[in-house]
Amino acid sequence: MLRERRASRRLSQLELAVRAGTTQRYVSFSESGRSAPGREMIIRLGESLGLPLRERNELLLKAGYAPAYPETPLDAGALVPVKQALDHILAAHLPYPAIIIDRHGSLIAANAAQHILFDDCAPELLVPPANSYRIALHPDGMAPRIANFAEWARHILNGIAAELARNSDDRLAALHEELSRYVPPAPLQPGHLGFAVPLQLRSPHGELRLMTTITSFATAADITLSELKLEAFLPADQFTASALFAGRRAAGPGPATASPRPGHFKIVKADR
Repeated sequence: MLRERRASRRLSQLELAVRAGTTQRYVSFSESGRSAPGREMIIRLGESLGLPLRERNELLLKAGYAPAYPETPLDAGALVPVKQALDHILAAHLPYPAIIIDRHGSLIAANAAQHILFDDCAPELLVPPANSYRIALHPDGMAPRIANFAEWARHILNGIAAELARNSDDRLAALHEELSRYVPPAPLQPGHLGFAVPLQLRSPHGELRLMTTITSFATAADITLSELKLEAFLPADQFTASALFAGRRAAGPGPATASPRPGHFKIVKADR
């Protein structure tokens, strides 16, 4: 497992050894089974490889040690401060939409501007545990409203493929295969800018241009927190900014986060 993870990151044994503060020989012996690394060394190797906490636990289990990183349910009392912080971030991002997803793209929470993204999507796609990637690319989801669907779909699929290249995951691989069927092959157009292309979303206010940022808990020592991502959508031009602010004024004051009624999102247990 150690050899596979190192190879997937295109690291030599020497490079990994330098990162982990050990020798190339020790790494070689560990990979071949001639040495049995201790628990602390395995944790260092996992950290040096940049493995997700879930895979670091798997590495420890393979070596016969107990997992080091807990996986706390989101509804546990210990995570109340975290949920409060996430609610604050979601509310502060208004009038722009923001969502929280897990490692598979399952929606955990969204702010009150979620309607900008999810209006006109089929209700069955929004039933928890809804998946943000599926909503974006499914023909009954956002796809008909995305003016630059080919570019945006490639952005999503390439992002999933890159994650799979770093960390294999059967469920994510199956999702990538499913989503690929929704996207017709299309050659790259002249002037293609890759991930720099904003989402061009048709709306009652006109065509909105949205760019995204991804925020994660970089120092989390809990699996649940380490796998959460907050995707925030920002206006890519003044027209979009003005339209979103105008839409908020027209809607009047409302809840900061999505209301917990069927078909909408709240903090929920992720589907694993």
